[in-house]
Amino acid sequence: MSAAGPFFLGVDGGGTGCRARIEDEAGAVLGQGLSGPATTRLGIDEAWASISRAYRAAIEEAGFGTADTARIRAGVGLAGIGRKGALEALRAIAHPFASIDFVSDGVGACLGAHSGLDGAIVIAGTGSIGLGFVEGRDLRVGGYGFPISDEGSGADLGLKVVQLALRAHDGRHERTALLAEVMQRFQNDPMEAVAWMDRATATDYAALAPMVMRHADQGDPVGRRIVQSAAEQIDTFVRVLFEQGAPRVTLLGGLSSPLEPWLSPDVRRRLKPADGDAVSGAIILARKSSVCR
Repeated sequence: MSAAGPFFLGVDGGGTGCRARIEDEAGAVLGQGLSGPATTRLGIDEAWASISRAYRAAIEEAGFGTADTARIRAGVGLAGIGRKGALEALRAIAHPFASIDFVSDGVGACLGAHSGLDGAIVIAGTGSIGLGFVEGRDLRVGGYGFPISDEGSGADLGLKVVQLALRAHDGRHERTALLAEVMQRFQNDPMEAVAWMDRATATDYAALAPMVMRHADQGDPVGRRIVQSAAEQIDTFVRVLFEQGAPRVTLLGGLSSPLEPWLSPDVRRRLKPADGDAVSGAIILARKSSVCR
């Protein structure tokens, strides 16, 4: 292929996988690519390797040669970009594009959710965070990392249910079907839970969240209390973002759909569906960068 361009590449690099998409000036999709996890938690080299695999697959699908690739403006949303030194290290890496710009994966998701306009998002997934932009101001609520933050997240649900399961095992808390199932995972031995805790990550805790949601939906009283508490945390995220001036708020993340029925009616009424995904947001970033240059 050899067209005039410019072309726009959007990359969404998250903890579970990396997606890339190339569009032309009219917004037509020319190529897409996928790869594995891309987060600075794995190291800058590993994150960039995953980004590269995804964008190369998109370039290949688009049938681009070197000249076409050189006309690409790239935008990358990347998990963990706030880590000290990460942005500087990424900007120092050689790339084949006309330009490249980086933001956090959350900012990329927010750009996509509101088509680049002012607005905010609440992400309820393995972790949780509220963020957005209003009239040049950045908004942020929570998202400081598990276990000190990330209220209402999958990891938070997992932590709460393990704590209560251990208390129930001791006779300090009512025992329900949910808590019994948690203890069965640890062979009904608290020391097995301790050994698991020593190596467990936020992702491991979050893996317990579907079980909590299932029991809550089936009426388990402990499950219902844990989920209701998580929903109240998400309610607060949304309300605070509106209080800070966000004109619209969108709920995103793997827990967003299961949790939404548990949210307060006033919050549910005010939530807005996303216009686009995080890759769309990265492309918006690339388009903005091309205007600025």
